[in-house]
This record gives sequence, structure tokens and C-alpha cells, in this order.
Amino acid sequence: MQFSENWLRTMVNPKLTSEQLAHLLTMSGLEVEEVEPVAPPFSRVVVAQVLEVVRHPNADRLNVCQVDAGTGSILNIVCGAPNVRVGMKVVCALDGAVLPPSGADGKPFEIKVGLLRGVESQGMLCSARELKLSDDAAGLMDLPADAPVGQDFREYYQLDDLKFTIKLTPNKADCLSVLGVAREVAALTGSPLNLHNQMPAFSPAAVSIDDILPVKIEAPDLCGRFSGRIVRGLNAKAATPDWMKRRLERSGLRSISALVDISNYVMLELGRPSHVFDLDKIHGGLTVRWGKAGESLKLLNGNTAQIDDWIGVVADEREVESLAGIMGGDASGVTLETVNIYLEAAFWWPDAIQGRARKLNFSTDAGHRFERGVDFATTTEHLERITALLLDICGTESTQVGPIDDQSVNLPPRLPVSVRVARAVKIIGVPLTQAQIADIFTRLGLSFEQSDGVLTVTPPSYRFDIEIEEDLIEEIARVYGFENIPARPPVAANVMLAAKEDTRSLFAIRHQLADLDFQEVVNFSFVEAAWEKDFSANDAPIALLNPIASQLNVMRTSLIGSLLANVRYNLNRKLARVRVFEVGAVYLRNPEVGNGPLAVAGYAQPKRVGAMAYGPVDDEQWGQETRTVDYFDLKADLEALFAPQTLQFAAIDHPALHPGRSAAVLQNGREIGFIGQLHPRWQQKYDLPQAPILFEVDASALQQRQVPRHRDISKFQAVTRDLAFVVKHTVAAQDLLDALFAEAAGNPACKILQAIVLFDEYRGKGLAEDEKSLAFRFTLQDTQSTLQDDVVDAAMAAFVAAATKLAAKLRA
Repeated sequence: MQFSENWLRTMVNPKLTSEQLAHLLTMSGLEVEEVEPVAPPFSRVVVAQVLEVVRHPNADRLNVCQVDAGTGSILNIVCGAPNVRVGMKVVCALDGAVLPPSGADGKPFEIKVGLLRGVESQGMLCSARELKLSDDAAGLMDLPADAPVGQDFREYYQLDDLKFTIKLTPNKADCLSVLGVAREVAALTGSPLNLHNQMPAFSPAAVSIDDILPVKIEAPDLCGRFSGRIVRGLNAKAATPDWMKRRLERSGLRSISALVDISNYVMLELGRPSHVFDLDKIHGGLTVRWGKAGESLKLLNGNTAQIDDWIGVVADEREVESLAGIMGGDASGVTLETVNIYLEAAFWWPDAIQGRARKLNFSTDAGHRFERGVDFATTTEHLERITALLLDICGTESTQVGPIDDQSVNLPPRLPVSVRVARAVKIIGVPLTQAQIADIFTRLGLSFEQSDGVLTVTPPSYRFDIEIEEDLIEEIARVYGFENIPARPPVAANVMLAAKEDTRSLFAIRHQLADLDFQEVVNFSFVEAAWEKDFSANDAPIALLNPIASQLNVMRTSLIGSLLANVRYNLNRKLARVRVFEVGAVYLRNPEVGNGPLAVAGYAQPKRVGAMAYGPVDDEQWGQETRTVDYFDLKADLEALFAPQTLQFAAIDHPALHPGRSAAVLQNGREIGFIGQLHPRWQQKYDLPQAPILFEVDASALQQRQVPRHRDISKFQAVTRDLAFVVKHTVAAQDLLDALFAEAAGNPACKILQAIVLFDEYRGKGLAEDEKSLAFRFTLQDTQSTLQDDVVDAAMAAFVAAATKLAAKLRA
């Protein structure tokens, strides 16, 4: 919402500076985003009148003008503007005037007396562009005939003004007008609202004809009230007054034509969008209804809208004429040739307007207001305001005004809302009295009744944000002043909860990954549907009803796609080594999940930890040769994350991973994630010179850790023994390790085992083609005594026996 400070001060003029006013609005919830002057600084620029124009003796495109600038003498000024003429009121920069910068150097431009093609020029006649008031450089600014000669142009054009831009929350639709902001300022400061001097035309216009356009409301859930009137014999070519143009431009709207400008002006002034139809282009009467599939409408902006039964329309007997509450149609739009009009002001239900403009890929000021709620009680008064402006600006001797046809079929109920004084005091934290709250409601223009400790408010027709007690408490706090509420620490019984010893935080996991030379990324949970299909074989992902971008239209079930996008982003910027990780949620369908504070019925949202490495394993350095990161590098990082817990790895068939270079990650026999190299198919599709290595595991599994336990440290020498087992290729080394550790856990003779390490794998000469040799080193140690050979031999014999259960045999 943008508006002129001077315009606002015509309605309410508090004794505050511009800075204080901006601060007051911001602290009341109307955030002032920007305050900027309507024009850059310039000096010695006045209103002047051209008395004589003759052709320059030495230039075909220049004129020599005699100009009265109110200085007491006639000025000789050379001018090249094509629209200069005798009697014209213009803007004149006098000798010594300083104009806004016009060149790339950014320096102000000073006007001096000088010769132009041999003729002395004692000033300069200005265009709007030269004063940086607009980009219009077609000619001189043509001022009204009553502009006073010699008056400072800044004063005459009210250029010592500021443009306020405020950022409104969706519930503050009542402030989408200068009147709405003025009401707020009056309530906040106690200054009186001066509306009678600004808008005396709320009184009914004199009706001179009985013409009424038939209107039928077929959709009361779309339109609750429809008011309209016929006005004949207008002059659409009449010029929009300068004061109205200035206010429109300082509110971010350009002047189009008098009929359109008046409608836009009242929208900015009072907050009510209206529409002006060319009456002669309407066929029969109008019908307010929901659209029909297959209908279309060419809009005033040139677009053609495809209509369905979700979009409301205003149609005549032949075709659709406008989109309800959004934009009018080109076929019945007014032009400079329009003589007779139908003026419409309606109340459209917010639910019937919300989302319609977005569906059609554009937005309008009207739709922005109607989807938030517009005053439904003042349609006729606002029609009278527009009518008065029409008669004043476009009226002729033959202008005729018809009566207002007002139909109310379905208006919002104004349900009373009660607020308890004690409740307000408790929430705000200030000992307000009932009298103080009553005064705040009075200043806000809220009608209310009160009893002992309770005030019951009936919301006005322009307030759609007052529905529950908390809404009224918010109003009390806003007007009382957030800055007047003392800052106090919360009064509550705070208990310091001890952190669980067997659980570590995600914060600690993030730090550990950073210590492993990974950098954290934070990605959207919304991803491309193609990622889900490629990396998770998910043909039916959870789709979004209203995605923030057309390609990010589903919820992710894996972190792979997001991490791969990060890698590609960095590769495209010439980074050869990328190591990234993310801790984030994935979204899975699960009918067993019910609604909760952090849950949505039917959907699970587990946290996952994922990492991806691409390029060299280390930054290039002289101390070691450069090599590409591989599966075992990332496996070591993953095992370091889980240490001292031991992970198991098993072959896996995952749609995102290389079939021979990937594994499922198991913890105590439960699958918690996966690790591997990206599948060559996706490496090629996503244009990667090398295949990245990645892992993804459940965050909850990674958070669990073993509680430290006391364990004696032996002072006796350890014994190491090596065993090489010959097994079939189909026997995994992990299976053999599991069998050996199981024996150590269950056999008292093996309790002296400290560690088992696989240190060699052999295939080739001396072994069958389907055999391999796995060599293990056993570390044995006792805490009570030095190990004797018979004890060690008994333990090793037990391990050999355990291995034979997997058809393993000792290698000769």
C-alpha cells in the first residue's frame, strides 16, 4: 500500500514529524517499508507564462520565447519543445537554478545565462523528465491556466511531500486505503478525522432519469450485495485534474483517462474497487453467476482468461463482461468515446475471490482487496462519491443521473465478540482498566456494550479480522502501544532437564560431520517429481496443491536429489571438490500416523542425515598424491560417525546406486540407511564427469549412543594369531565376522578376544575359481593373567569350529 503523506494529512493531521509518523505506524503493526520524497531536490524553479514564440533565426527546431516568470522583467528563453505556445503556463528554471542530475556523473545541473546558436537564453523551460517527476520527455509540462505566475513550483505542485509504502499483513484489509490508514492514525494519536471537508459528496446526487439496468444475482455465495447506477451524457475526454493525477501517481498508479482515474482514485481513497461499464456495449441486463466451462473473456489487460465454474463472472445476455471482483472485460470497457456508463460497486465474498487471480497468473488491486474483505455496508455511499467526482470532472449540460439499484442478498453476519478485562491484562501484561479498554475501542470506532469486567464488541462492516477474543486483545495492545508494554522475563517454574546420556543432539552430529570436512546445506523439502522417480523409484510422490515453483511440486522421500543438485550447482561454478551434508526431514505415506502437534494424519516425517562427496578425497597438496574419493572413504566417515558402535553392511539393490558399489547400512541387524556410488545411468543423465559417493541414514539411529561402561585395562601382554579361511565367493566377509563375534560372545573360552581385523583377501593360484581366502588377525588378552598357549589354542579352535559352520576351511 503506497500513498502520499500530504493526502493522508488532509484526513488526519497529527502533530508528528514524518519520521515519528512512520515509526508510529510500524509499531502499530502497519510496517512502513519505505519513505521517499516524491521529487528530488531542485531550486529556483517557478510557474511562468509564455507571452510570445518566434522561430530561432539560426536553428529550425528551436524557438525564442518571451516568458513572464514573475521576476518583474520579461525573460528571453530559447526552447526546443514541440508543444510550446503562446499563453501556455509552464515550469521555468531561472538563472542560478539547480536541477536534478541528468548525466552519468550524478552531479546537479545548474542553469546559467548563455548563448544558444547566437541568441541569449535567460533560463530554461522544463519537461517533467528534466525535473525527474516522470519519464515523459515529449514536451513541456502544461500547467493549468489558473497556475499563479511566479509561484515556486515545488509549492504549487506540492513536491515537498513524501511517499509512504506500508507492508500490511493479510488481516489488515481495512487499511488498504488512505481512509483506513487515517482511521488508524486517528485512533493511535487521538487526532480528529477530517472527512467532511475532503469528501462532501457523500450526499446523494440529484436523480434526473429513472433508467435502471436489470441485474440478477444467481450466486449469493459469490456476491452478497450489488449496487449500480446509470449515468448518461458524460464527456470521457475530459482531463483528469492535476491534483488527482498527483495523488494517483504518488500511490503507484498512472493516469489513464478521467473515467478510469476516478474509479481508481476512490479505490485508493475509500478502499472500495468499483467498475465502470460502457452502457452502450451491454446487451440487455447483467447476471452475477459462477462461470461455465468453456467460457472465456478478453480482459482489460489484453489477456484472455479461460473460465470455469470456480470463477465468478458478471455476464450480459450474450457473453461474459467481467471477472467478478478481479478485472473487467475489454468488450464493455470505457474509452474516450464513451458517453453513457453503468457504475457498479459490489460486495464479493472473500472466499469466492481468493486464489482466482493467481490461477489466471496475474494480480489486480481489486482482487487484492476483495479477497481480504471490503466494507459491505457502504456501497451506495461510495457510488455517490464516484458519481460526484464524475459530475464534477466529466459532467456536461446533458449529463443525466439514474437512481441507485441496490440489491442485498447475502451479507456477512456481525457476530458480537466479547473480551474479558482480566484476560486482556493477563495476556498483555499491563494492568489496564475497563475504562482504558473502552476508550481504545471508542478511538477505533468499535461499537460495544460493557458489563462488569466484560466488553462485547460488534465488529464494523469494514473489519473482517475481529472474530475471537484474541483479536480484540491484539487491538488493545496495538493502540496501547507495544513500546509501552514493559519487558519482563516470563514468570514460570523452569526446570533444567538433564540430557539423556544415551542420546546425542543433531547439533553434535552436524559438528562431527563438519569436523569430517563436510559443509552443511539446507534445501527445500519440495523437489522435482523426476528426482523422486530417478532416485527412489517413486512414481506416486506426495504432490503439493500450491507449489512455490512449478518444478518443485512434490515432497521428497530422500535427500539424494537435493544433495545432487548442490553438487551440480558447485560444479557449474568450477569447484572440483564438493563435500556436503544435510540433516532434514523426508515425507512418507503412513496410514498409522495420526494428527498431532508435529504430525499430519497419514504422513510420516522422519529425520534423515545424508552426505555426498565428489572429486578428490583431499585438497591438492604436495604431501600425497591426488586421488578420487571412493566408497571406502565415505564408509570410513560413516563408521566414524557411529563409533564406537559397529555397523554391518550388506549388498543392496537401490535405484539411485551402482549395483556393485553400494550397500545397506545395518545397526544391530536393523537396516537404517544405505551407502554407495551414484548409478552410472544418473551420472550420465545429470551430466557429471565423475560419480559422487553418498550415504543416507536415519537420524534417530545416529543419535543413539552407548552409555560408557567401566572396563578393566589389562596390564598383561596381548597375543595375536592369524587365521586364513577359504570360503566360496558367495560368502561375505561380514557373515564370517558375525559368526566369529557370535562365538566370542557365547563361548567362555573366547572371552579373551579383544579384536578381529580382516587384513587380506586372496583369489587366484592355489584356489578354485569359486573360492577366495579371507585372512583375519585375532587379538587376545586377559585382564587377570598372562595368556598360556593352551588357553589361546582353545580359543582359536573354537573360532575355527565356528567358521566351519559357513563351510569355511583353514587355508593350508
